Amino acid sequence: MSDTTTQTRPQSQTRTPPMYRVLLLNDDYTPMDFVVEVLMQFFAKSELEAVRIMLEVHQAGVGIAGVYAYEIAETKVNQVAQAALEAQYPLQCAMEPE
Repeated sequence: MSDTTTQTRPQSQTRTPPMYRVLLLNDDYTPMDFVVEVLMQFFAKSELEAVRIMLEVHQAGVGIAGVYAYEIAETKVNQVAQAALEAQYPLQCAMEPE
């Protein structure tokens, strides 16, 4: 007969990562069509949803493009910044904790 005991590890709990809002900021120079294009291309918005968000950006000064985990939000911000730079528009994109 052996004197072995079995130990069980406590089950680890997985936590959902903190989420971040990706925001588009209004300016007086970026065309509305470009904002709609960015929303459709980088945030997979339908044309109708992209127009709605673009109008929110235009009227309120800021609009939420989406909510993502940190790394994805950071990538989206960088993609928008790069596209705006290449198109020579001053469109700004930021992220904030939800």
